Amino acid sequence: MWFPRKLISLAVTGALALSSHSALANKSDDTLVFASNSWPENISPYHNNLREGTVLGHLAWDTLIYRDPATGNYLPMLATEWEWKDSTHLVFKLRQGVKFQNGDDFTADDVAFTFNYGLSPDSKVVTLQNINWIKQVNKIDAYTVEFELKQPFPAALEYLSGPLPIYPEKYFKQVGLAGFNNAPIGTGPYQITKVTNGESLEMKLNPNYFADSPIKQPSIGHLKFVLIPDPDTQIAQLMTGQIDWIWRVPSDQAEQLKMMPNLSVLSSETMRVGYLTLNSLGTDSEDSPFKKLKVREAVNYAINRDGLAHELVRGGSRPLYTPCFPEQFGCEESAAKHYEYSPETAKKLLAEAGYPDGFETDIYAYRDREYAEAIIGDLRKVGIKAKLKYMNYAALRDSLRAGKVPMSFQTWGSYSINDASAMVSVYFKGSADDGDKDAQVKEWLEIADTSIKPEERIEYYQKAISRITENAYWAPMFSFTSNYAFTSDLNFTAYPDELPRFWEASWK
Repeated sequence: MWFPRKLISLAVTGALALSSHSALANKSDDTLVFASNSWPENISPYHNNLREGTVLGHLAWDTLIYRDPATGNYLPMLATEWEWKDSTHLVFKLRQGVKFQNGDDFTADDVAFTFNYGLSPDSKVVTLQNINWIKQVNKIDAYTVEFELKQPFPAALEYLSGPLPIYPEKYFKQVGLAGFNNAPIGTGPYQITKVTNGESLEMKLNPNYFADSPIKQPSIGHLKFVLIPDPDTQIAQLMTGQIDWIWRVPSDQAEQLKMMPNLSVLSSETMRVGYLTLNSLGTDSEDSPFKKLKVREAVNYAINRDGLAHELVRGGSRPLYTPCFPEQFGCEESAAKHYEYSPETAKKLLAEAGYPDGFETDIYAYRDREYAEAIIGDLRKVGIKAKLKYMNYAALRDSLRAGKVPMSFQTWGSYSINDASAMVSVYFKGSADDGDKDAQVKEWLEIADTSIKPEERIEYYQKAISRITENAYWAPMFSFTSNYAFTSDLNFTAYPDELPRFWEASWK
């Protein structure tokens, strides 16, 4: 829930005296403490799909190539060069002299192992959609690998610069997945030194980080990630100097935190999309309302997207109608059906569907409770009485995949991959996360994902987006903004890809 204005004002006043004495505590011991409200089910980046896991993944591990957030250019990272042999074979020359944080050498064996292991069903990878375009990775020599693709995949470099870090084969085989969760090892700018699952994680600067990395050598010596589920507690601890950095601060609170002389606040739109899933296949109930197109359309008309974006989320948020972020390649806004806010139209459609007095349903969510409650308010205005069921993400994901969720409030940040395949194809191309199983959409997305002709890719993403929105499989609603609040002693830059680059941060 929102922190009431009067209450946060009192908290700000009461914290001023304390904050002046404690804000420098973490700067003094060179430890940046950052907090979030979710904990990844496994620290391994391939075995969780939370944004917090993505952040940790980029701190402790490296990828083959790096996309410069300022220019969009792909730069050498663990690979020094790459070449397409043909449309399904991509060869990488690897950087020599790089070591994992336990002292093991980085070689082609580690690259081949990482992807071939991830593609194995035994790996239980939960981010399979990020690598399932790969058939296998072959070692050519100690510092050369060849990616063999199942079919052409023009977004390959975009994915390889994103959520696909390289693991140490020898160490991972020694400790297994459970051991890797407790003591992970990578080549990244920071090394994870202590994991207290569900509570905190400590990191230290990697003293042997390779000098030719395209990212800056870290300035801050130690990082600590702490789980604080309650947003009010996060703010209180930030104001009293117990933590240094938080994000996802509700806009009301962010505005008031700007009054604090010892805090800085940044706001920016991100690639993250907020949307409702509407179970068109129905749940166990034979008369599930969401099996009816007019009900799903009614939900779309019932949502006040402008109000949610501009009055609740704020900070640059905008209404969305596409099942992807509009700046992603292939995410064409003109292809989507626009459901303008109209409670009258929603009520009319519900009556035509056989629900003149509305109906009761459950709505599931795992984050941003205040947004979910605002959505519930919109639905109640047209007669849909939704009861909130709030749970952790892993449990909700499993229930969604089992087809047991009639409606849910979800968000997706596409792992910061700037391609429509990272969202539309994840949820509408027949995977376990596809709750609608539309064969025509799947066929079009197969073409869009694999065509080497950009114009053809756009054409078929447009077809898919049009059909998805015409059938109201989802109710896309708004883009997320990220409100960051942090100690004014910290230099921190925010990026639209929702990836805090703590290796760039420094103390003032």
